[in-house]
Amino acid sequence: MRIANNVSNKNKQFKFMIMKKNLLIGIGSFIGGLLLMGVIIYKSAPSLMMMEDESKYTFDKTVEQFEAEVKAANWKVAGIHDMQKVLEGFGHNVRAVKIYELCSSKYSAVILEKDDERIVSPLMPCRVAIYEKSNGKTYITRMNSTLMAKPFGGLIDEVMQKAAGETEVFITKLLK
Repeated sequence: MRIANNVSNKNKQFKFMIMKKNLLIGIGSFIGGLLLMGVIIYKSAPSLMMMEDESKYTFDKTVEQFEAEVKAANWKVAGIHDMQKVLEGFGHNVRAVKIYELCSSKYSAVILEKDDERIVSPLMPCRVAIYEKSNGKTYITRMNSTLMAKPFGGLIDEVMQKAAGETEVFITKLLK
């Protein structure tokens, strides 16, 4: 009887050690998976947050067409930053870059009317950049508003989705 109890206790201890080892492996795997997922998200976030597309036109023609499309869509250009000229003033020589601040009052007013939604005002007005790269091609870039709006949810997400959809309509007309 005593031998049977010793064997039974040793089996219980062995089973407990196996369960403990499996639990530690499981926890370690879970933590490792979280770390790997974090690294993947960190590395891919910039390419998810910004959208860059090649224009089918030269820089000057893209600028001209873009401004016409913005006007035709009843959006307003709230500001234009000619970064090439700005940086020339500081002694730097960079390729053509224009950053547009776009506004559609039907979207911005909805967000800016409410106190809780004003938190996204630093994202306003919508910004679109048109620039030339060293390969001689012209590109249009903008924030991926549909992705950036998701975490806010509610009214902000709804309004930003609509605004982003509208801007994509007139930007798409300029793309290759």
